[in-house]
Amino acid sequence: MARPAHLVLEDGSAYPGWAFGDGADAFGEVVFNTSMTGYQEMLTDPSYAGQIVVPTYPLIGNYGINARDFESRRAQVSGFVVREHCARPSHSLSSATLDEFLAEQGVTAIGGVDTRAVTRRLRTRGVMMGAIVVGAATDDALARLRERPRYDDTDFVPRVTTESPYGWDEPAAGSQAPAARRHIVVDDCGLKYNILRVLRSLGCEVTAVPAGTSAADALALRPDGVVMSPGPGDPELLDYAVETARGLAGRVPMLGICLGNQVLARAFGGRNFKLKFGHRGGNHPVRDNRTGRVHITAQNHGYAVDPDSLPADVEVSHVNLNDGTVEGLRHRSLPVMSIQYHSEASPGPRDNEYIFTEFIEMIDDDMDEGL
Repeated sequence: MARPAHLVLEDGSAYPGWAFGDGADAFGEVVFNTSMTGYQEMLTDPSYAGQIVVPTYPLIGNYGINARDFESRRAQVSGFVVREHCARPSHSLSSATLDEFLAEQGVTAIGGVDTRAVTRRLRTRGVMMGAIVVGAATDDALARLRERPRYDDTDFVPRVTTESPYGWDEPAAGSQAPAARRHIVVDDCGLKYNILRVLRSLGCEVTAVPAGTSAADALALRPDGVVMSPGPGDPELLDYAVETARGLAGRVPMLGICLGNQVLARAFGGRNFKLKFGHRGGNHPVRDNRTGRVHITAQNHGYAVDPDSLPADVEVSHVNLNDGTVEGLRHRSLPVMSIQYHSEASPGPRDNEYIFTEFIEMIDDDMDEGL
């Protein structure tokens, strides 16, 4: 039997619907994503830790859940809000319904919600804390919500990072795994598996290490390059990741992705600020300042680098054409580059996987100079 539920925002607005998945009350920062496909990748993206995600696409669950499209080992979202929940998926790879998956993962969802109204409110007033409450009065939900820690005050990285180092040998879908010619260490602040898949497909041995791994311990693995991964939360809370980045910069070529871009900015003396409602979706236009070319990118972040805080030896390499925010950085003398968007996408578009090729070319150039 369908269970009445509400999505309640901290400004007092409430949106009725029907609960599915786990069924326990859920709390988190409420954000929206504009991608038209890829709900399984969203659910398992560690960058959504601590957040209740609202897809703007109205039909969710229609192709079920499969073993191929996981971006981490489990569901990472705090809650899920959809317009229409499809309980009877149709796909050859589907092994479970969305409802079954969320129930098994302990994630509560709510369907039948006017997600367009929720999105308009978040765009107007900014992201805010919220709750999914099942069979409870909304006044009580607001009181409990005010007692919860705020998203901005919590370091979510320890919740999503790996507990110990591990290697990766699975290439991207449709690719072969060539002989490994370079060793890449990925600092896991909340990485997506597709980063590891793409690197392996490009002939790299890949080792993921826990967030908080020191620069000395990372260098002891003898990497040819280091990737600072995406992840959740406020980069201003991640002093340990910034310390690692500082210790690695100039000693090994580096690529930062999303949170990794913000961590590298801090490592060179920059600052970050929170966006009103963030960038989450698969249709964000970004200009490469070196070539003038515009790329359509996948994004998932709520913070951005303050360009005025950057030192003279760090240049802004990419800019968001919607709001002018920083989308990439390059160090003028060190082999360090970073992007704010997701070169690994998943869900797509896959237009920006070339960033990994540029990173490998940077590594090869650095190796040639060291001869």
